Amino acid sequence: MENKAIATEIVELPSKGLVYPESNPLSSGKIEMKYMTAKEEDILTNQSYIEKGVVLDKLLQSLIVSKINYNDLITGDKNAIMVASRILGYGKDYTFTYDGEEQTVDLTTIENKPLDESLFKKGVNEFDFTLPHTGTPVTFKLVTGNDEKKIAAEL
Repeated sequence: MENKAIATEIVELPSKGLVYPESNPLSSGKIEMKYMTAKEEDILTNQSYIEKGVVLDKLLQSLIVSKINYNDLITGDKNAIMVASRILGYGKDYTFTYDGEEQTVDLTTIENKPLDESLFKKGVNEFDFTLPHTGTPVTFKLVTGNDEKKIAAEL
């Protein structure tokens, strides 16, 4: 079987890769994604995936070309990949009805929330923060796919 080149795009991760260990390919702050094909359209309409609530994960796993562990992705990076997949698959304009009026948004104009990089310890998904009103120190992390699975299992 002939190996055909596929069209891909590089997607910048909002985390800039700062929360991933240097040994993880996600630490580059970028991933490579392919354009949607009929295969991905089939994933989007797969009733079994929809009923199990895994259709979006299956779609993104199919679109990501980079050799990564999908469950290592933090939620914010996963959301950015979802927006990128929408743009690559259907174009930048998203039209919807709001309050009875049709609206169109250019998805390429959506900006990521800025990160306070002073909170980051490079390669560690753990942050120290002092609550402003009480002065209480807390440590927190950004949720990954692995964390989501553990939470779902507990619930």
